[in-house]
Amino acid sequence: MMRLAWLLAFVLLAVSAAAQTAFYDAPRVDARGKPGTLVRAQAMEGAPLNAAAYRVLYRSTSFDGRPILVSGVVIVPQGAPPPGGRPIVAWAHPTSGIVPPCAPSLALFFFQQVQGLRTMVRNGYVVAATDYPGLGTPGPHPYLVGLSEARAVIDSVRVARSLPGAGGGSRFIVWGHSQGGHAALFTGLIAKSYAPELTLLGVAAAAPASELADLMDDDLSTPAGKNITAMTLWSWQRVYDAPMDKVVDPRAMPAIDKLARECIEGPWDISVRNRTTRPLEQHFLTVAHPADVEPWRDLLAKNTPGPVPRDIPVFLAQGLDDAIIRPAVTQNYFDRLCKGGSKARLYLMPGVGHGGAAMKSALEAIAWMTARFAGETPPSDCGK
Repeated sequence: MMRLAWLLAFVLLAVSAAAQTAFYDAPRVDARGKPGTLVRAQAMEGAPLNAAAYRVLYRSTSFDGRPILVSGVVIVPQGAPPPGGRPIVAWAHPTSGIVPPCAPSLALFFFQQVQGLRTMVRNGYVVAATDYPGLGTPGPHPYLVGLSEARAVIDSVRVARSLPGAGGGSRFIVWGHSQGGHAALFTGLIAKSYAPELTLLGVAAAAPASELADLMDDDLSTPAGKNITAMTLWSWQRVYDAPMDKVVDPRAMPAIDKLARECIEGPWDISVRNRTTRPLEQHFLTVAHPADVEPWRDLLAKNTPGPVPRDIPVFLAQGLDDAIIRPAVTQNYFDRLCKGGSKARLYLMPGVGHGGAAMKSALEAIAWMTARFAGETPPSDCGK
């Protein structure tokens, strides 16, 4: 039975790789053009409430300014759009992996991964879900590189506006979990300068990676922390030319290379990755705090989001049993928002860990989004 399960997994991986070659590969020259313009689209089945869904390949800009192609999915509700166009929610996904086959748009259960999707479709929102660069399209993925994520998010909104039949307007909200929360915060930081034709009405983030040095140092004793650190080191060696051998024991490299090629779609994948991580219990890092070593220290600081502009309201959700993004870290980011004069909401969830943060907060987050699209005065928990 176990052999049959592994065979099935192999077949599914082969199918995904074939789909990736057929749709995601394109000549580099196709990346030239206005960011946020569509290269190709492909209809998808399975969206809730008979919504139309399209796998998309679109133009964007890399973190270092190069024209690149990025993939993702756009979901469009049924019916005619309202005057002024449909509101758009940009969904920024949590960690799915760092190599091309790990794109969420390739996942077997993509629509189940977008927390709150059914409610958003029912509310008439277009949902734009980027894969981020290097997932789907040629890698490696610049993991936790804020500018890379945010540009891909914003350009997915541009695609959702222009996709034939989508009827998207210029107003949008970004909603993300974990790595996606990191992407959401960076979207808030650059939206006005990168896409002045769009209006960002709010940033919603569940358990966001808001302090990367803390994330790297605090979680090293856990399998999840070792996973995150290994993926960051592996990715940044390739995208930033930051040498891993400054901080990694050579005996750890086989396990890190294997982790880098494993994707995360559901709980089964996490258990597989935890097994892959076991050798790192014996040999992993050669320093106690990699966040104190250059160039990692500067890169972590560069990719740690500051407070978003005070005129952009923020919704933060945090599980109090989260062992990956500690509640104190999210509380600290919230306090910084308040100190800067932001209208910030902090939704705390007792008994909720990291994996459930978006699912448990989705309805509350969408109610907050609905009020933003309706033009209501943003609520604030600052001072409470």
